[in-house]
Amino acid sequence: QVQLVESGGGLVQAGGSLRLSCAASGRTFIRSAMGWFRQAPGKEREFVAGLWWSGDTSFYADSVKGRFTMSRDNAANTVYLQMNGLKPEDTAVYYCATGERIVSLMDHHEYPYWGKGTPVTVSS
Repeated sequence: QVQLVESGGGLVQAGGSLRLSCAASGRTFIRSAMGWFRQAPGKEREFVAGLWWSGDTSFYADSVKGRFTMSRDNAANTVYLQMNGLKPEDTAVYYCATGERIVSLMDHHEYPYWGKGTPVTVSS
């Protein structure tokens, strides 16, 4: 069974930075993807960033490109999301997710395993 635990969320002023972590434990996947998603109240869950463990390239939503950076620590089975230049519209609960046979990193319906989320609030 896969377990994902996010951490690093909090309250920050606009223009500030946060670094989110997602630690994975349990079974390992031969071929897998990891994604960051966020969901604000009344909004649909939204893709933020993602990667395949077999690759070195991270992919980002247009809304965060240039501000957010996703990275990983293979040995620790942990991925990170460095968020710089935060804006009030970034306020949401941030989730990490993983799964096998992911075709589209941005499609949250393809991910069977999810963390419980970590809230991020950006004040003006």
